[in-house]
This record gives sequence, C-alpha cells and structure tokens, in this order.
Amino acid sequence: MSNNQFGLIGLAVMGQNLVLNAADHGFKVAVFNRTGSKTEEFMRGEAKEKSIEAFYTLEEFVASLQRPRRIQIMVQAGRPVDLVIDQLKPLLDPGDIIIDGGNSFFPDTERRAKALEAEGFRYIGMGVSGGEEGARFGPSMMPGGTTEAYQFIEPLVQAISAKAQADGEPCVTYVGPGGAGHYVKMVHNGIEYGDMQLIAESYNLLKQALAPSAEEFHRIFSEWNAGVLSSFLIEITANIFTKMDDVTGQPLVELILDKAGQKGTGKWTSQNALDIGSAIPTITAAVDSRYISAIKDERVAAGQVLSGPKPVYSGDRQQLIDAVRDALYASKICSYAQGMALLKKASAEYNYNLDLGEMARIWRGGCIIRAELLDDITNAYRRNPNLPNLLVDDFFKTAVESRQAAWRFAVTTAVQMGVPVPAMSASLAYFDSYRAARLPANLIQAQRDYFGAHTFERTDKEGVFHAQWF
Repeated sequence: MSNNQFGLIGLAVMGQNLVLNAADHGFKVAVFNRTGSKTEEFMRGEAKEKSIEAFYTLEEFVASLQRPRRIQIMVQAGRPVDLVIDQLKPLLDPGDIIIDGGNSFFPDTERRAKALEAEGFRYIGMGVSGGEEGARFGPSMMPGGTTEAYQFIEPLVQAISAKAQADGEPCVTYVGPGGAGHYVKMVHNGIEYGDMQLIAESYNLLKQALAPSAEEFHRIFSEWNAGVLSSFLIEITANIFTKMDDVTGQPLVELILDKAGQKGTGKWTSQNALDIGSAIPTITAAVDSRYISAIKDERVAAGQVLSGPKPVYSGDRQQLIDAVRDALYASKICSYAQGMALLKKASAEYNYNLDLGEMARIWRGGCIIRAELLDDITNAYRRNPNLPNLLVDDFFKTAVESRQAAWRFAVTTAVQMGVPVPAMSASLAYFDSYRAARLPANLIQAQRDYFGAHTFERTDKEGVFHAQWF
C-alpha cells in the first residue's frame, strides 16, 4: 500500500538521522540504500521501534509512497546524484518531487531542476546544515526550487527543522528558485570556513604569546561563549580543550596533525565570488590557509631555512586576551558582512530574490554557524532590507568601531611576533578598504592604460580617456 509520506535514499550518517528525526515527528518514512546490508544494519537499531519501512528495490520503495511522492536523495554530490535521478525517473509520475539534500554545486542543481521540470517532475535543491546532531534533532534547511514544490514539503521540513532559541521559529524557509537553496548553503559553508579559521588564529596567537594551559584555554573560550561571541563553534572549541588523550594524558588537540581537510564548498564560494565580482577576502584567506596547512612536509622544511622574529610577547597578559576576543568578534562581523554582500550580489546576478534577513534567521539554530550574532544580523536586515553592507548598520558600526583599537593591537602583535593571522588581517583590510573614500586603484588604472590602452575615467569630467604615457 502507498501509505508512506516521505522517502529517503542514502543511509549514511546524515540520511539515517534525518529519517529518525522525521519519524519522531509522526511521519511514515520509507528508506532505500544501494547496499542492502546498510539498510539491514540501520533497521536493527533505533529505526526498528519507529514508523520506518525499509525496501530493497527502488520499485518497491517508490510504490510505497503517497502521491505526489516526496523523495529525498542523500548521496555523494556530483555524478551519484545524477545516477540516482536516472534510476528514479522511470518509476515516477508527473508532479512527484525529488529533493537533493546533499552539498551539490548550485549549477548542477540549476541543470537538474530545468531538465526534470521540463519532464513534468518537481525538483528541490535543499542545503542541510548541522551535522549528525542537527540532522537527528533539528537542522537548518535551505530549500530552493519552485514555490509549488516547496508547499508540498513545507509541513515536513518545518516539523523536523531546528527551532531558534530566541523565538522558537523554524530554521527553514523557502529560499528561491532553481539552485538558490544550494547557493545559500554554499555561502553558509564559506562563512563557516571563515569562522573556523578566525577561531584557530585566535587560539594560535594566544598560544604563541602566552602559552596557556588546556585548562586556561577552556576557561578563556568558555568566558567568550558567555558574551557576544556566543556560538556553536566557540562552545565546541571550549569543550575541545577538556579532551585528554587516553594514552599520553596530553590534551588531544595538541596531538592532532596540523593539516586541515575540506570538501570543496569553501573553494566554490571563493570561486563564485570571483566570478560575479564580490570581495570575500576573509573567507578566501580561510580557504588558502587550509591549502597551506596541507603542505606540512614543505612547511617543516621551509622552517629550517627561513627565519623570522622570535614569538615573544612581554606585554600585559589579560590585555592581549581581551584584545584577541575583540579582534575575533570584529573580524567575524566582517566575514559575515562579506558573506551577506555575496548573497546580495548573487541574488541580483541569478534572479534568486533572496531575503537576506530570512537567510540569517534560518541560520540561528541547527546549523554549524549558529550564533548570537545572527539575531543581530536578522534585526539589521529587518530594519533595512536594502542594507548595502552590515558594516553600515548602526549596531554593527558601533560594534566594530568600539573594538577597533583592540583589533589593531591584536593584529599588530601577531605581525610583530611573526604569527600568521591571514583571515584576521583580511577582515581588518576589508574594513579599512570599505571605509576608504579613495583607494589606489587610480594608479592601477593608469598602469593598465600605459601598457594596454585600457582607458580610464577621470574625477573631474565625464567620459572615458586614454593618455599617451610615453
């Protein structure tokens, strides 16, 4: 009988937890996985006590679903998504809904949506953030596609989404057409890269300057988490310092190799920002830092031949701790300002009609970048939906300017000690560039005209000009 309300394909960690979440909220769920043993293992666990039905052929899986069928794909991004869609299409009826809940690149989602809608199907590309815990107990979700398709899944996604602490609102909304949902998730991940790098730089600067114990680091980050920096990432960072290695008894974090991995979404964010002409230097610095971290052997060898200042700090201990806290907050504001400005530019470029206040609102719970700061960002766009940049909102203007001296002190201290703070420095440079009425681009334009006759504009008259430079 066709009595299952929701179907999911792909029982990796995220898929399993989303299914359990949906069942907890009263939905009858069908599941299918390419490897049957994976399905059997899942059904022997927590799933056996819930309204979850397993199938071992796609035909039976599809036949078990109420119409219009709602099928979410949770498989690896790229060709695997296309393969699953190709297998599903002959079994579906017009009007059935396919939801891609993975980290697909937004142009792929655009392509799939156009092709499937031309054949009479409905397609939703939905970003899902929050990791394993978020999927199980409430993620932030960013669905894009047609409004008609969204209406069919709205009761489900609102039920299983995270609820913001401030007001209990579901952390999900209709994002926009085509690939809008996956685009917003991509930028979310870029902001996440920036957040993580800024926190890591703050930790490293304090470590090199003050050599705090793991216990002191835990206290510092716990105190930060009780203030304006309150966020999921600061909270887990504080917790990380409490984990000791079972064998050596040392803080586990200090035994982890300094090579950071990535799955590509941060890189996509930087690439797309370059494509549409939107500056996101903090996020790009975070991506670059992961690449540099990957060449561990080369860095170790370079350290034997390249010299720099000795990382010695002789100033007041608490002054630096407080300065790094303020620098982290100001830098984070700049990183979010860059991400929101990118969304604004992309919305116009791709006709997504994004509501930036809504994007910040649905990130307030469930997702990796959830933070107290997002309530303030939501309020900024509610005050002015056409805000050109977060930095010119009165709240954020005051927040950054009041921390400016401490921010510059932290960056200067890092530079003098030879401690790399690429993302923090990029945030400060972004702030200084954005507030500058005049930048040295006039000289660049003169150079371009000199060697390539690329022309230039003038400050004192209208028109386009070329000079005979030699």
